[in-house]
Amino acid sequence: MLLISGKPILEHLIIRARDSGFTQFVIAVHYLGEVVEQHFGNGSSLGVKISYLKEEFPRGTAGALTLLSPTPTLPVVVSNADLVSNVDFGSLLDFHESHSGDMTMAVREHEWQNPFGVVQTNGIEISSYEEKPVSRSYINAGIYVIDSAVINSLPRLEPYDMPYVFDLLKDRGESTIAYAIHESWLDVGHPKDLEAARMFNLNRVNLEKHD
Repeated sequence: MLLISGKPILEHLIIRARDSGFTQFVIAVHYLGEVVEQHFGNGSSLGVKISYLKEEFPRGTAGALTLLSPTPTLPVVVSNADLVSNVDFGSLLDFHESHSGDMTMAVREHEWQNPFGVVQTNGIEISSYEEKPVSRSYINAGIYVIDSAVINSLPRLEPYDMPYVFDLLKDRGESTIAYAIHESWLDVGHPKDLEAARMFNLNRVNLEKHD
């Protein structure tokens, strides 16, 4: 519910998904859930339908899905609520369905530059030296598509997050696939990230005004 350009982060996510063609949303709430409900209501002010999963205890991102009622019959798009992104949710869902995945994770390439020269040794001999190398890897973007059959097979009475579900599916031999996003993306997990998100959003608005 932290504000960016006058709207809660979650509202930006809902608007983004709405503009991709989504009309029905379910928000899992626990601590201060009444604040979320009071702000969004049934979603009519945003032109969508919103209902709520009220957790009696924190169930984790994946555990909350077992509270969905009625039971899903189609794939479900799941997103963390602390993301600022321009990801196209419709394209993500299309990708999942076209590749017949049981579960899809949106991933984003992350670069990290070592601030030091890296030395490899063989005993006391220097075998290689690289000045401030850049490492690249894919990171979890906190957005997923989960097939309805997967949700219906999850344990019902315990909290767990998405890594548990991926491990479960891998053990079963089911399909887990990655969808690389190239749109802007920021996980707002710390105060400095919130400030960066607010600057990002303001810059985006300014660019749009000049188009």
